[in-house]
Formats: sequence, structure tokens, C-alpha cells
Amino acid sequence: MTSENIYILGIESSCDDTAAAVIHNGKILSNVIANQKIHEAYGGVVPELASRAHQQNIVPVVDQALKKANITKEQLHAIAFTRGPGLMGSLLVGTSFAKSLAMGLNIPLIDVNHMQAHILAHFIDEDGFNKPPFPFLAMTISGGHTQIVKVSNYFDMEVIGETIDDAVGEAYDKSGKILGLGYPAGPQIDKRAQLGNPKAFKFTKPKVAGLNFSFSGLKTAILYFIQKETANNPNFVEENINDICASIQYTIIGILMDKLKLASKQTGIKHIAIGGGVSANSGIRQALKTGESKFGWTTYVPKFEFTTDNAAMIAIVGYLKFLENDFTEQDVTASARLKI
Repeated sequence: MTSENIYILGIESSCDDTAAAVIHNGKILSNVIANQKIHEAYGGVVPELASRAHQQNIVPVVDQALKKANITKEQLHAIAFTRGPGLMGSLLVGTSFAKSLAMGLNIPLIDVNHMQAHILAHFIDEDGFNKPPFPFLAMTISGGHTQIVKVSNYFDMEVIGETIDDAVGEAYDKSGKILGLGYPAGPQIDKRAQLGNPKAFKFTKPKVAGLNFSFSGLKTAILYFIQKETANNPNFVEENINDICASIQYTIIGILMDKLKLASKQTGIKHIAIGGGVSANSGIRQALKTGESKFGWTTYVPKFEFTTDNAAMIAIVGYLKFLENDFTEQDVTASARLKI
């Protein structure tokens, strides 16, 4: 690592949060996020509304990030931005802004893969948090993605398992919609699950070969179960909400852990890291901790603010790429379906 003072601005706009962060030699100086509450009324992210909100938020968010870091834009060495994957309209706002700012300041531009960033968030210098050694397994779980990735080096990653339909975050949100919970449903199900009996109701786990996941069948099973029970008792959900949530969460965590155990067994890797918004779930975190004693794993969970969509994770990737002189050109374009 270099001793030179390097300041990188990271910009994240892949979905419905506008974020900017400043990193100094691997340590985060600021991490500012503007959330978009408007989507709650629609039960999910509305792409057109998201891109409009990004346009409104990006200048004040970047300005605040620089002020909190106590630096000027002239001190920046490079601009890192999320190129994809994500919502195209949202990505375009961040990409266009980053390109313009880098050109205006005459400094390098660094494109970042959002999913790689969730994994590399583990390498932010943060007191009390250990960095996983290579190779390690990363499970990225969010509203749009569920993947198991073998990480051999910072930019040597192989997806060895992924969802063939819904992501785990979608499974939570769709289950929550069936139960009449608001959006996003994940935190609400997690909160109620802690008060319920996880074995009160049994939901069948989808049978998917290898390391891939499937959650759409679980959603359908939950829908039919609720329809059947409410036909007999219209107050069933209200009377059993905590047990239902606990049973749903228990099943989802079981699916994730079964695949993670198989991945660890097949690769021989016992260092396990998680990232993505759903990694904030208390049940998943507890299941990982249990895996340490049960399977001999060493587990790594990033600081809470670095798990959901944020610009700190974009900034650390920007810093690591800067050290390798891995820059991109001004003709770079956003990619909604960018792969690791």
C-alpha cells in the first residue's frame, strides 16, 4: 500500500438511494445517503421516480460528503462510480455526474461493479472489523441479487451459485405483501420473527441442484398457506403474525445456510463473508455465528452502514483500483445487467 495521501470520491446510484462517500487511504471520511421514501406508497421501487430523485439529490449529497470529509473537490485524486448492475435510469444519473465531475477536475474516472463492491466493503479500514483472507466465500444477499462468490483476490471473483428466479430480498418483500406488511418487508419480518416460534409452521424448501437458489416456489407456498388458513379463520394472520414471520424467516435462512454449507464443503474454504442489504437481518447473522462453532467457519460481517447500498463500498473499490492504475475512459456507459 502507498503512503501517499489519496482521496477518492465514491458515487452510488444503482437503485433508490443516492449516496456519496470520501475515502482516504482505505479509511472512510464520510458516507452520505439520501433515501427515497416515495416508493413505500407503491410497495416497491418505481424506476422513473427513482431516477428523478437521483437528479435532485446527487449534487447536495456529493457536496455534503466533501464537507463532512473536510476536503475540497480539488483535493480528489479520482472519481469512482457504480456502472452497474441496477436500474438503468438511476445508473445513468450517477454515471453522467461522475464523468462530468472527473472531466471538470481533470482526474481519473473509475467504474465499479455494484456486486463486487458489496464484497470488497469488507476491506474498508474500520476498527473492530477483520478483513477476510484470500480465498474466501462471499454470500451477497440483497433485494435484487443472491449469489455465492469464490473470491481469490480483490478482482478475481467467480460466481459459483446464484438465484434462478427471485432474490432473497424479493422473497421477503413478496411474503410481506401477502401478509399485509409495508415495504420494505424484510426488517418488519425480521423484527416479528424474533417474537415468534420458527417451527410453528412448516414450509417446504425448494429442491434446486448444486449451489443455485430458488425462492419463487416458497412465495407461492406461503400464498396458498395463507389463503387456506384465512378461509377457515379470517383473523389467522393477525392472530399468528409473529409465528408466521418466524417460520418464513427460518425457512429462508435454512435455504441460504444449506447452500453455504455445500459451497464450503465443495471448495474447502471456511472463511465466509456476507454482504448486501439482507445481511443486516438478525437471523442470518446469528446463523452465521452458529456456523463458526458448528462447521469451523470464520465469518465476516461488515459494519451495518456498509451492508445496504452505500457509496463507501464504491469508494473502497475505487481506492483499490486506483492503486493498480485501473481507470476507465470517458466513453464508458452504464450497464443494467453488469456481471461479476
